[in-house]
Amino acid sequence: MGRKIRVLMAKPGLDGHDRGVKVVARALRDAGMEVIYTGLHQTPQQVVAAAIQEDVDVVGLSILSGAHMTLFPKIRKLLNENDGENILLIGGGTIPQDDLQQLLEEKSADALFTPGTPTDKIVDWIKEHVKVD
Repeated sequence: MGRKIRVLMAKPGLDGHDRGVKVVARALRDAGMEVIYTGLHQTPQQVVAAAIQEDVDVVGLSILSGAHMTLFPKIRKLLNENDGENILLIGGGTIPQDDLQQLLEEKSADALFTPGTPTDKIVDWIKEHVKVD
């Protein structure tokens, strides 16, 4: 068996609601992934620094604050500038459909999951898109 998929879960910005990110983190752990949760109120720079330091395959953002159109592009840009262009960027939260489509089309995010998405759908997406040795 190969190494475990490594996922960094983050709550960027001022949003203080972390129940959803904890539920997803638990589902990913239960599916055999190694999960690092950075906690609340992380800056984009902190998220990217942790992702690079932890050598993760995926960064998962939970955003309920409405700042998704700023945070996803900023974190994607910082990942690309810091040798993290191969790290998948996914997320979830309250993201309107038009914004969701724009973030995906502009490659600011690789996948987005809205509230109510079954956790096994997130697990399956990650397993399908991350190739581990």
